[in-house]
Amino acid sequence: MAACWLVWGALILGWAWPAGAQEVPAGALAPVVVTGESAWEQVWLAPGSVDVVDGEELRAGQLQINLSESLGRVPGLVVRNRQNYAQDLQIASRGYGARAPFGVRGVRLYVDGIPASAPDGQGQAANFPLGSADRIEVVRGPFSALYGASAGGVIALYTQDGLPQGEWRTGMATGADGLWRLSSQLSGRTGTPEQPGWSYVLDAGRFGTDGQRPQSAAMRTTINLKLARAHEGGRSVILFNRQDSRAQDPLGLTRAEFDTDPGQTTAAATQFDTRKTVAQGQLGLAWEQSLGGGHRVELMGYGGQRSVRQFQAIPVGAQTPPGSAGGVIDLARDYWGWNARWRHDRDLGTGRLTVSAGLAMDRQSEQRLGYENFVGTTLGVQGRLRRDETNRAATLDPYAQAEWRSEASTFTAGLRHSRVRLSSADRYMVAGNPDDSGSVRFNGFSPVLGIRHAITPRLQAFASLGRSLETPTLNEVAYRTSGQSGLNPSLAAARGLSAETGLRGRHTWGTWSATLFETRTRDEIVVLSNTGGRSTFQNAGRTRRHGLELSGLFQWGEQVTLTPAYTWMDARYRDGFLTCTATPCAAPNTPVAAGNRMPGLARQQAWLQLAWTPGWAGSVFTLEAVHTGRMAVNDRNTDFTEPATLFHAGVRFEQQRGEWTWRQFLRIDNLTDRSHAGSVIVNEGNGRYFEPGGRRAVFVGVEVVRRGF
Repeated sequence: MAACWLVWGALILGWAWPAGAQEVPAGALAPVVVTGESAWEQVWLAPGSVDVVDGEELRAGQLQINLSESLGRVPGLVVRNRQNYAQDLQIASRGYGARAPFGVRGVRLYVDGIPASAPDGQGQAANFPLGSADRIEVVRGPFSALYGASAGGVIALYTQDGLPQGEWRTGMATGADGLWRLSSQLSGRTGTPEQPGWSYVLDAGRFGTDGQRPQSAAMRTTINLKLARAHEGGRSVILFNRQDSRAQDPLGLTRAEFDTDPGQTTAAATQFDTRKTVAQGQLGLAWEQSLGGGHRVELMGYGGQRSVRQFQAIPVGAQTPPGSAGGVIDLARDYWGWNARWRHDRDLGTGRLTVSAGLAMDRQSEQRLGYENFVGTTLGVQGRLRRDETNRAATLDPYAQAEWRSEASTFTAGLRHSRVRLSSADRYMVAGNPDDSGSVRFNGFSPVLGIRHAITPRLQAFASLGRSLETPTLNEVAYRTSGQSGLNPSLAAARGLSAETGLRGRHTWGTWSATLFETRTRDEIVVLSNTGGRSTFQNAGRTRRHGLELSGLFQWGEQVTLTPAYTWMDARYRDGFLTCTATPCAAPNTPVAAGNRMPGLARQQAWLQLAWTPGWAGSVFTLEAVHTGRMAVNDRNTDFTEPATLFHAGVRFEQQRGEWTWRQFLRIDNLTDRSHAGSVIVNEGNGRYFEPGGRRAVFVGVEVVRRGF
């Protein structure tokens, strides 16, 4: 709780501080030009909740491996490092996405406008090129619905453009648990200043770790290439991304295991050698062109392939029934899509009107094979074929948006219609396992309204309202209640109504923001059971999430900067329903009471960073406090994680000699070596809810930069 009171105190102090001129303080968001506006101006003029984190801020004194390192300063957003690279990060935005047992759901991910989320809404942030990031934009609240179904929030990374003089940057980091990272970035431009050619940015990196627990080692390689060229009235961009990874899966721990030794791994993980390999390649093209008279056309297309092979800890007895899908997943996916948009800008004298309309289409086709994860008495090896099917997802979304903006006010209205079809063609039919082919369809409108008004030159008020549609992913409809294969036709889309209202201000001494929000849903998608890495889902009636977000950036002189972020959120089920408490579970049989807290969500989340720049050797000293309130581990609220406040410290240095720049950092996470649950596996069928958070760890890194070549 100490961290929470520190945040409140900082914000109250910021409100009461004497007002000054309209200046953004040193250390605030860098003025990166985007469509004619700086990143800060986009935030300042938006009629909804938008945050921008600068690329240099993402990398400064960080490992540059996970999004969880630098997004704690965004209120309402939770990005947890699960210390398990087989399951990716756990990301939630105002509660959306907390149910995901692996990957990212309910939150849309983009890299340079190309979706990092699959057409069915499931994404993963492992291919985010943090080393070449220019900025990350985070959208929360009603306006997220304009990005399509399953958009309870949006995280969009934009990479840098190549510098005219050229730049080469390379670095490494190492630390606890055998972790290491090597990465290099090369950027520049071809041609001459009079006749510029292509801008290029190449980012390549590799990292590995022995893992915090047994059976948690991981290795990942990523390559990201961006080519961009401006032409008269427009711009063309080519993007290529490649990711290869392999990771062991330590699974979660029961309450008894966690209390006894949070550094242990449950025996099932080592017995079945739980692990996952991923290979993904993606190509994207974007083109925009001015048509004159304020008209503009923008086209984007992308395509890629992704293969996943995962060994799960499914008990042998659960794999023997005829309808079982086995315990090994072998997935080969092809995906592609395009987005075409027309935009018109018109200056009306008293303000500027922008109207846009477009059509987005996404497709994915995946061949899913399932095998037993044993041969005879040998566990953790591929056995007999138990599943063979082709699954497809298709979306088609027309959308339109209009915005009128002046210095004093902004009015925005948007509408998107989402149509989603999920289908399965079964090719594995044996006695006791009939043809499970089938399809399900979802569709709905997502309207959004927003308004911003300048109360004074330094104070803005805003409000927005919108309806959302959250469709289940292919993985969420892949298994029926009993855990067997075949689409689950009873799983419906969740529909929500979201509202927010807030104030934000900027002064010579800093910036701040305060937002109240509420989201009500019906047919909320929840985890029914989760065993050994396999999940089944159901709908759970009505829910309500409401809360408060506070954030700021305050500077004292040229040396001290304080950056707080605080979220209070109450998330509860408004209707009671039935769930499963053991596996196998032929049908839900245990009641969940109305009023129970939604699992995986902390009521309070706080982040506070104090940075001191003494002015010698290019040094910056930082101290962070991170507080996470207790979280329910299941829908019945039979157990909770304990609240925890962690402290992290770091120091970084920078020296410059002509065209060369050297940077070094030292970071200590969890200074007090606090034992805590970093995340939970919601409704885990064997009671293995707890994923231990990181213990005290020391990391060091160095980077060399050369400009001009």
